[in-house]
This record gives sequence, structure tokens and C-alpha cells, in this order.
Amino acid sequence: MSGPAQPGRLGVGVVGAGRVGAALGSALRAAGHAVVGASGISEQSRERIATMLPGVPALEVEQVVERAELVLLTVPDDALADLVAGLAQIGAWHAGQIVVHTAGAFGTDVLAPARAAGAIPLAIHPAMTFTGTSMDVARLVGCSFAVTGPTPVLPIGQALVVEIGGEPVVVEEAARPLYHAALAHGANHLVVLVAQAAQALAAAGVPSPDKVLGPLLSAALDGAVSRASSAGSPAGASGVAGLTGPVVRGDAGTVATHLAELARLAARDAGTVDLPESYRVLSRAATTRALAGGRISAAQAQDLLDVLDAARPATGRRDGPGAGPALGEESR
Repeated sequence: MSGPAQPGRLGVGVVGAGRVGAALGSALRAAGHAVVGASGISEQSRERIATMLPGVPALEVEQVVERAELVLLTVPDDALADLVAGLAQIGAWHAGQIVVHTAGAFGTDVLAPARAAGAIPLAIHPAMTFTGTSMDVARLVGCSFAVTGPTPVLPIGQALVVEIGGEPVVVEEAARPLYHAALAHGANHLVVLVAQAAQALAAAGVPSPDKVLGPLLSAALDGAVSRASSAGSPAGASGVAGLTGPVVRGDAGTVATHLAELARLAARDAGTVDLPESYRVLSRAATTRALAGGRISAAQAQDLLDVLDAARPATGRRDGPGAGPALGEESR
């Protein structure tokens, strides 16, 4: 079975030469397309055009759209709808023009004003973090891209992704916000978690937290990702097959000690004030999943919940996974 048909060589315009726009523009250029213009408001964006898209003219947004056969909209999510509508009001869009945005939470409904003018709408989101350097282009190879669009034009989006070495994954319009929430939860909160763990290690007198965390977290992440394919099945729904530590051992006393130590750290270091609550909420989630996955008994789960609830802020409510009935009651 053959893949999507390759699109012809296109004149690409980049609207918003931030980290994502510069990298995608550079990747499309390497695939044989011509980048005919790029816009950037900040000095950093203009420098990025000069370094990652050398020879490409820095233009106003309207000029970029006028020149381009493929318009790449890589602007902040909250600015996207107004930008598309504003360009429609001045008659900037034209029939047959491919308009692609890279906002993870949106499908192509946000491009309706361009589509009304005859443009071809596509939403293509790379599941990758960007540094704003040329290294980003190499990291796009093998990266998954969520592709959303009207069925007849999906092959265009898929082909563009394949051309730059990515893996297209079709995501339905209605599922884009959930898709994006999943990525943000995984990547952004992982960064916070690692930073918190490093702070705690430093406070414990460990001189190089990165050397301690690196092998441990790499092994944990590799194991978790390798099991992610089973997350949609009943057997893998809890996702704790590879989980280790006090929760899956039912060690409520150890968890209580951890919470007390983290609370003491937060009391003397304002930069770690969020750490105890993060530990508590994630331990509650781990307890819920460990019980669902059969790693701990209902009695062990209830002991853990009692410790975690005793440490929660006095908000007058239960929160997080397992909120409501005690987990021991839910298991009956």
C-alpha cells in the first residue's frame, strides 16, 4: 500500500518565526520547498530568521501571506483565531492556498475564515519540545505529528509530515483539546517534577542531582513509555506495571515520612513550597492506579489515603484521583 502522494514544491510563508516556525520552515526548505518570507515581531524572531532561514526576507504578515502557496501559522494559541479572522477581513487569503497552523489544542475550525475564501485548512502539531536552534530540525525526524483536516485534504498534511521525516497521526477535530492536554500533562509536568526532585536532592546535600536523577529517571521513563501502548486495554489501564516505590509496596509510614520532610523543606525554602502538595497529589494518583492494577490491597490503599488526606491543605474538600468515596469502599 503506497503512502500519501507527495505534494509539489511550494512557496512557504512562515507567520510567526518563533521556535516552532523557524524549525518547520527550515525542515520544509530542506525537503525542497522554497521559504518565500517569514514574519517575526521580536528581535529574537528576526535573529532566528537570519540564522535558521538565511536569505529569507523578513516581511510583514500580509506580505508573507500574499507571497505564499503554503502559509504556516506558528503563533501563540490565543492569537490564532484573531489573526485568521483579521487576514480574512482584509482579503488576504486566496483560493487554493494551503493554510496550516501548529496549535495543538485546535483543529481546523479555527481556520474557517480562510476556508471560506477557498483556502485548504490543515492543523499539524509536532509532539516535540523546541529549543529555537538548528538541533530542532534533526529532532523532527521520527517525531509524531497530529494531523487534522477535512478528509479529502488529509493526504496533503500527511505528505508534508512525511517529507520532513515525521510520523503523521490523524487526530479528529473534537479530540484535539484532549490530545493536547495529554501532551502538556506529560511533558510540562514532567519538567516540573524533575525540577522539584532536583531541588530536594540538593537540599539533602547531594552535590550533583542531575547525575543521580539521570539514570533513574531515564530507566523509569523508558519503562513507562514502552508500556504506554497497553494503556487503552483493560490490563494496562492503570499503567503501573513498572511502578516502584513506597506506594506500590503499601508503605504508608514511608509516605508519611516523605511528606513530613518535604513540608520541612518547604517551610525553610520558599522555592520549594509547591513540592509537598505535588508529592501528595501524585501519590494519591499512584495509589488509585496501584489499587486498580492489583498491586496493593484495598486495606493498603486506605492506609495510604489516610496519610495523604492528613497532609492535604485545609480546603474542606477531598481532591485529586480517588476524591469522594474511600478507595477501599470503591473496591467493594
